[in-house]
Amino acid sequence: MVREVTARRMFKQLVEAVEYLHQQNVVHRDIKLDNILIEEGSRAIKLIDFGFSVIVSSQMLKVFCGTPSYMSPEIVRKKDYDGKPVDMWALGVLLYVMLTGTFPFRGVSE
Repeated sequence: MVREVTARRMFKQLVEAVEYLHQQNVVHRDIKLDNILIEEGSRAIKLIDFGFSVIVSSQMLKVFCGTPSYMSPEIVRKKDYDGKPVDMWALGVLLYVMLTGTFPFRGVSE
C-alpha cells in the first residue's frame, strides 16, 4: 500500500506509458505490480515484461493470457477481446491495489 500522493505520481507515469504504447498500437496484456520498476533515487517508473505484448490494428484478440487477478471479464470468460480496454482494466485494478493493499474482486470456487 502506498500513500495517495505517491500512488498518483506513479499512476500518472504508468498511464502515460500505456498511452504511448497504445498510440503505437501495442497492447501490454500483463500490467501488474510485478511488472513495474521504480528507479532508485529518481522516482521514475518503468513498465517491464512485454512477453504477452502484441501489435494490434482493429482485430479482436483471442489468446487467454495475463495474471488472473488483473484480467478483465472478457479474458476470464475466454471471449474475443479488444486489447486496449484490457490494459485499462488492469490499470484500474493496479491503482486499487496500490491504494488499498488488496485486490478488488475475490472469486469463489465451487
